[in-house]
Amino acid sequence: MNKTHDNILAKGEQNGCTSLYQHLHDVAEIATVIARHKNMNLQTALEGAWLHDIGKASPIFQNSLRSKFPPRPGFVFRHEIASIFFLPLIEENHRDDVIEMIIAHHKSVYNDVSDRGFWDLYVNDENCLADHIKDFDIWSQKALDILQSLGLSNIRPISMEEAENSYYYALDFCSRKKPGCSQWRGLLMAADHMASAMESEGKISLNRIFVSPDLRFYSRTNSLFPLSEISTDSHKKHTIVTAPTGAGKTDFLLRRCKGRVFYTLPFQASINAMYDRIRQDLHDTNALVVLLHAASELKTDKDSGKIEECIMQRLVGASIKVMTPHQMASIVFGIKGYEAMALDLSNCDVILDEIHTYSNTIQAIVLRIIEVLVALGCRIHVGTATMPSVLYEKILELLGGKRNVYEVRLSREVLDGFNRHRVYKLNNPDDITSIISEAVNKKQKLLIVCNQVKHAQSIYSLLSDRYPNIPRMLIHSRYKREDRTKLEHKLKYTFNVMDNAPCIVVSTQVVEVSLDISFDVMITECAPIDALIQRFGRINRKRTIDTIGHYKPVYVIAPYKEEKEALPYTPDVLACTFEVLPDSGNILNENEVQRMIDAVYPKNKFMNIDYSGTIFVDGKWQLKQLCHYAKAALLDSLDINSIVCITEDDKEAYHKGNAVERASLEIPANYHSIAHQCSEQLNIGMHPFVVPTKAYSLELGLDYDLCKTEHYQSFEIL
Repeated sequence: MNKTHDNILAKGEQNGCTSLYQHLHDVAEIATVIARHKNMNLQTALEGAWLHDIGKASPIFQNSLRSKFPPRPGFVFRHEIASIFFLPLIEENHRDDVIEMIIAHHKSVYNDVSDRGFWDLYVNDENCLADHIKDFDIWSQKALDILQSLGLSNIRPISMEEAENSYYYALDFCSRKKPGCSQWRGLLMAADHMASAMESEGKISLNRIFVSPDLRFYSRTNSLFPLSEISTDSHKKHTIVTAPTGAGKTDFLLRRCKGRVFYTLPFQASINAMYDRIRQDLHDTNALVVLLHAASELKTDKDSGKIEECIMQRLVGASIKVMTPHQMASIVFGIKGYEAMALDLSNCDVILDEIHTYSNTIQAIVLRIIEVLVALGCRIHVGTATMPSVLYEKILELLGGKRNVYEVRLSREVLDGFNRHRVYKLNNPDDITSIISEAVNKKQKLLIVCNQVKHAQSIYSLLSDRYPNIPRMLIHSRYKREDRTKLEHKLKYTFNVMDNAPCIVVSTQVVEVSLDISFDVMITECAPIDALIQRFGRINRKRTIDTIGHYKPVYVIAPYKEEKEALPYTPDVLACTFEVLPDSGNILNENEVQRMIDAVYPKNKFMNIDYSGTIFVDGKWQLKQLCHYAKAALLDSLDINSIVCITEDDKEAYHKGNAVERASLEIPANYHSIAHQCSEQLNIGMHPFVVPTKAYSLELGLDYDLCKTEHYQSFEIL
């Protein structure tokens, strides 16, 4: 480490006081590793990484890191613009690529949400150049010393005229950009974010990134898992597997992968469970397995109310990333960071598991994701228990048809061995009282599933009063991540293994996918037929020779007719589902499932969504390079959590904590349910909204009804 330049900082005290030299060194080191694996010019990668933040050597920026030097009102300093002044040090044939790495790694070139894009400042601030070039001939020497220490050759003084010409050259260059996806911007953004993450979370060995995982573990066979006995050898590039829960889909999908893997699932609980499973399976290999919890960072400008969403690209080049599709939605809607995501994804294996569980909106987005993934050269593997036929055909078409897709289904005879549930319809919700009482008396494990968190919280509170001595727990999406992990562990390793003892678990959709639990009885609110069948998979799940041919009860409550109460589903789909279900204890036949699904979704009307914000249409990029959109066009309708919040009591710990410690305190939430009620949003980490401490408890999680001004803590005036 070079100690000479420690007084020149890249980040202030609040963000670790990292020196500028060290940050540029780290970004360059990572950038060259990425460039090598992506067959990009190594020298250009180095030069762009060294220069991208060198403008921070300006005393204007250095003073901004110290609170005793507040900026003058209305003044905007863009260190990227100051960095452009050093362009004459770069060989001419590298300069254009270096500009892409420098000028837009934080902001869109124009139409930026904060009105601070390169073009925005040029057009709206006649003093932009003068403000940034001020005293350049004086302070640039310190920057040149840093660049020389880093290893940049041909170091020499840069005249004020050269600096000014570089500024106008960059403007002209940006004005000529055409639609496309900038690899160089993606490279710098990925390296920059990864370096920042490593500075706060600790270093990792860079020889562990871009390593294809050794997946031979998943070649195991077992007659109870019929997919394990089906060969994955096929010259076809893509895969669609249709099989019930417990048939061995996960192993099969992973066996089909040939390189680095992006594994997507719909819910936090499911990605947690899959991450733990894969990490354990591959613990004795060199695979770097990463869990992407946070979908995105959401910043709100307090003055204008404008929102900017940024997809967080943690650890580019990981062997396996387990995530929700929201991160990938950036490549469809051009959210900040989409180029880094596209760069990381290119030519990898992507598993889209449990694709049937998504709402119509998410399904429509996933279809667009598939279109872009194909263009990026990805191998795509789709896993589903159930899927409307029209959706299946659409996915097949996007993947290039039968000539490109290895299709796998189980035979009718094999499917018969997966029948395990008797279905009862409940037209009167009050009937659940006697069912719960019977389950408790029989010492059974009871799982109650609701469609909304508020319903689950309400039922759990009632049962706590009625059965104070019975082991019980509540689990849903609105818990601190640390608490949520503990609850999932408790569910799997305490409640799930109880024998001859009653227990009650109240949940939401978070239990539908990939949680390896097996209960005795289910009471569930009506959900779409494909989601219901997935839920049923948590009952009598443990498949052994002894359990085949034995059935356990699932009780389905008649659906709500009001749209608000039916959310996140629609009343008509729920009504159709309830109608096609068997009743009176009749067996749910796996061979009838496809017929039932197609009856509920006869035309599978993909939602009439406004795709005007889509950046990839008909095989071509639509958004100009070096630009991004402020937020996903469908942020409002995504049923994946979009923001995080923390309690008042956790503010200090959040300020002091590293990235991992901060994440443990974050509570996923819906932007529109929280933002208008919260008086404060922090400007660090994931920019969490602050909710009243009273609104959160370990037992119930976050209660939106208590996220109101009157519930914030009062402070004594001394």
